[in-house]
Amino acid sequence: MIVRLFILALVPMALAACGDSGKETEFEITTAPAAETAERNTDYKPAFEGQTRAPVKSANIAYTVETVAEGLDMPWAMQFLSDRRILVTERSGSFRIVDREGKVGPAMPAQPKVFAEGQGGLLDVALDPDFATNNIIYWTYAEPLDDGTNTTALAKGVLNAGGTRPQISNVSVIFRQQPSWKSHLHFGSRIIFAPDGKLFLTLGERSLPESRVLSQDLRTHFGKVLRLERDGTPAAGNPFAGRDDARPEIWSYGHRNIQAAAIEPATGQLWVVEHGPRGGDEVNRVEAGRNYGWPVITYGIEYAGPKIGEGITRREGMEQPVYYWDPNIAPAGMIFYTGDAFPAWRNSAFVGGLAGQKIVRLTIENGRVTGEEWLLATGEHRFRDVKQGPDGFIYALTEAGLILRVRPKA
Repeated sequence: MIVRLFILALVPMALAACGDSGKETEFEITTAPAAETAERNTDYKPAFEGQTRAPVKSANIAYTVETVAEGLDMPWAMQFLSDRRILVTERSGSFRIVDREGKVGPAMPAQPKVFAEGQGGLLDVALDPDFATNNIIYWTYAEPLDDGTNTTALAKGVLNAGGTRPQISNVSVIFRQQPSWKSHLHFGSRIIFAPDGKLFLTLGERSLPESRVLSQDLRTHFGKVLRLERDGTPAAGNPFAGRDDARPEIWSYGHRNIQAAAIEPATGQLWVVEHGPRGGDEVNRVEAGRNYGWPVITYGIEYAGPKIGEGITRREGMEQPVYYWDPNIAPAGMIFYTGDAFPAWRNSAFVGGLAGQKIVRLTIENGRVTGEEWLLATGEHRFRDVKQGPDGFIYALTEAGLILRVRPKA
């Protein structure tokens, strides 16, 4: 099966639904792409049917893509404020607020100082569950240290978004990944609030051969998902609490570099999508105390070609991914869609693709991926984040500095 995307128009239009204006591109979808046409990086076999290259499940929805804003500097994450403005992080170290007309506001420099090299910088941002009353936001960033190393840090502060010069006050750093490392790679960094108000934080393993093995070491934060209270302390009920050989913040381990995560609304389950090496991007249902295998088991190989470790994909006591891609999509940003604008997409997961230059829609049933569909797959955009807007439309943040809106074709 082959996808055909026809760009029918590129014209200005009034966007009455959100009170702003932008450029519109129409995509006529005839069918979805066939993942099995892409050449694999490895000859590894899946552990079960449907673990990779799921069948195409297209909803055959024609949609338009509108440019809401442009000119952002290497943006990494976005969040909708209560008045439908959008708070955006730029990796260079600034927050921006995009108003409802698409105008990008003045820079709000992040505090403390940001290590903006390689994959580092100002990264994710999240609103406190009680943001409507306390205006507190949380953000992650790569932090430079005096000894030449750096680390992933989590900070919080109060956002004053009114007036012409928004600002963030009462800033405090509430968590730092340990140990620090001299690397400009794999900071992880998604912040996800669970229904109970606890905070999940994803942390990368800093990529280097010496650091990646620490994903299996419970005395470090490398390659881990943490579960924290809102003050950055370990959340009550974590699986390794009370052990001398483990850090009490850890929820799960054996991860590589998670930059996409979301809570499934129907179940409250945390799902993550993590970068593999060359091949082996993984979708995982993250459960307390589980070991997800990196770098002992993987469906990918080194970028230069050799196998990783023993070159195995399974080991007792290590979780299999629910789903994986080979070749990679380079996942970044994730939502479960719950809106009314696209009824046929409801409960689907949407994952941004950097190297894949597309948004991937996954149908999930009973904890398994049962279908895959590619959206916006024109090869023009590296997608860094995906969000559902208050209007029920899907918004995508591109690495080139655009905010795009996906809505049904009129």
